[in-house]
Amino acid sequence: MTISESKSSSHIDIPFRHLPPLGAHTTTAGGVFNALHAGKKIGCDVVQLFSKNQMQWQAKALSSEEIVEFQKAIKETSVVPIAIHDAYLINLASQKQGIYRKSYEAFVDELKRSEQLHVPYLIMHPGSHLGTGESEGLSKIAKSLASAFEESGAGKTTILLETTAGQGTNLGYTFEQLRIIIEESGLQENIAVCVDTCHIFTAGYDIRTVDAWEKVKKQFDEVIGLEKLKVFHLNDSKREFGSKRDRHERIGKGEIGLAGFSALLNDPDLRMIPMIMEIPGGESAYAEDLILLRSLLKY
Repeated sequence: MTISESKSSSHIDIPFRHLPPLGAHTTTAGGVFNALHAGKKIGCDVVQLFSKNQMQWQAKALSSEEIVEFQKAIKETSVVPIAIHDAYLINLASQKQGIYRKSYEAFVDELKRSEQLHVPYLIMHPGSHLGTGESEGLSKIAKSLASAFEESGAGKTTILLETTAGQGTNLGYTFEQLRIIIEESGLQENIAVCVDTCHIFTAGYDIRTVDAWEKVKKQFDEVIGLEKLKVFHLNDSKREFGSKRDRHERIGKGEIGLAGFSALLNDPDLRMIPMIMEIPGGESAYAEDLILLRSLLKY
């Protein structure tokens, strides 16, 4: 099976070694291409990466040499760079004009970088309304995404809205909020969803058993459509169900537990969907928890 044969829209054609494809957010220290080599070292099928420093507004443009080296690393490692995560500073719902302008320009740049590197998905946190209200914040995000996509000239990148925990004034913690952004953006085939397990759990969606997950999956399908679910972030939660707190934990060591991850991994509806960890503990934790996740597979 290749990515282009799955339901996910993509322009990378590399066979997966395992299904569902599993991976981690890997380091780009020394160059974006090193995310692929780091992924291979710990046994990833797929990786997520930052295309630039995630805590800075601006970054040096990608050189042609870096882009060539990135594509070379894909071939050498057979690890698929399935997603770029945008910079944490970006807030397309900000009411502060200076922050909003920087956020918008940074997001346009993120889209351009995704296109240059031929990475199919750009994952982003929808944003925080900071007091203006959820309705206004959601509309501002949707309009900003539509404008940024057009300005960037992106053609193949799909924006993935990441589910959030709902902490503070963060938006995107219900499936209904994500649907509003998707519909109002008008991007159709170029916008979808990344489900973060820690985030939806603390937002109030129970995924601790097969039955619980089936109910949540049905909700997602009814509100958004399962075809819009393109990537998972697999993270256990340090905080309790419905707490609206975003605190990642290693797989099976938090409030979700191994049974919840087993339910996801063995759901035939999710078999083609890449699943990426963002857990604490660094490279050794990723390597150990990849083995653990694969041990849960029943087929």
